[in-house]
Amino acid sequence: MIPGVSRLLLLLPSGTYKAPDFLDAARRLGADVVVASETEQTLADAMGDRALVVDLADPKGSAAKITALAARLPLDAVVAVDDQGLLIAALAAHELGLPANDAEAVRRTRNKAAMRAALAAAAFPAAHVTEGGDRPALLQPSYRVVGPGDDVVAAAEEIGWPVVVKPVSLSASRGVIRADEPAAAKEAAARVRAILDGDGHPGGEPILVEQYVPGEEVAVEALLRRGDLEVLAIFDKPDPLTGPFFEETLYVTPSRLPAETKEAIGRAVAAAAAAIGLREGPVHAELRIDPAGTPWILEVAARTIGGLCARTLRFAAGVTLEELVLRHALGLPIDPRRERPAAGVMMLPIPKAGRLVAVHGQDQARAVDHITALEISIPSGGIVRPLPEGDRYLGFLFARASGPAEVEEALRAAHAALEVVIDGS
Repeated sequence: MIPGVSRLLLLLPSGTYKAPDFLDAARRLGADVVVASETEQTLADAMGDRALVVDLADPKGSAAKITALAARLPLDAVVAVDDQGLLIAALAAHELGLPANDAEAVRRTRNKAAMRAALAAAAFPAAHVTEGGDRPALLQPSYRVVGPGDDVVAAAEEIGWPVVVKPVSLSASRGVIRADEPAAAKEAAARVRAILDGDGHPGGEPILVEQYVPGEEVAVEALLRRGDLEVLAIFDKPDPLTGPFFEETLYVTPSRLPAETKEAIGRAVAAAAAAIGLREGPVHAELRIDPAGTPWILEVAARTIGGLCARTLRFAAGVTLEELVLRHALGLPIDPRRERPAAGVMMLPIPKAGRLVAVHGQDQARAVDHITALEISIPSGGIVRPLPEGDRYLGFLFARASGPAEVEEALRAAHAALEVVIDGS
């Protein structure tokens, strides 16, 4: 390594959307990069011989391989770009004496039951929140952990209808289903377990039954530095997410919520991160804002926003979110002030299951005022599945404008110009 040049290892799962953007950010920083992935093809495509094959299902063994590599090729940072590599990165960084989250805290973010338990230990019980009373910094839905032999209906009735049934180990709204009555809860639980079985999860893995919290939903991007959380952006989700499935579409920032609500959101995410035990690096959180304007924590992840959605964000001097994360990991100066223009993304919904034939109208969508990019992420001929079973987005639309209303309008107009043709036979 050239003296003065930082070296970092990026954990890039083969299925991640984020590899090009993190690699570009590393190049802009002039960092020497080593890539770790579970497939040799991913490594060859990304880095040639500066690569390490790891087993994402074996965090301890993979962390040991990274520390062995660091003995002959010293590393200044180990960064996981997606959920699958987070625990490996935490274990390896700890062994190398690098700033990182505690491995147990990372495990909590990867298991929704463990996360709920950690939050419950610090949260003000929802049942004790009275109308007009003080609203605590940390609220989460009431929940029950339901094993394969447990009665999902009994758990739901303890909480009160409606409920949300979800897996403990999946992300991006996969397997998240609202149930309003007993038959729907039984069906939802069976469907969630079928999804888990199809993914090869252990047969005894529990599921969660949670209180459904009405209200608007938001997403938060934040950065932790030695335990201090700085909110980088709050995204409104203008499309209602009321179920039975929770397919996310529009993200628009800056949020149009009142200033006091945004401040409460920041306090809630900081309290949740502290309760889980997170101290360093990116945080992505999902919250519901109830009719009283109080945030409820739905999810907390120790990574950046999913898909290509991070491309909506630019910070001082045009720095990307990925570059901000790498700067923090390498101990370089950062300026987290976000650029002023409003921005947004639409994760293109998949209307039905089948084989993608074509997406017509792409040129017309790109020509809409304020649209900055359109990326179709599934090739023609690819298999598509909507939620709750699906695990890929059809694509992403991006917009930038002077205000969030113009961004939302542009995204909706561009989406309306697209015609998605799927062979469902």
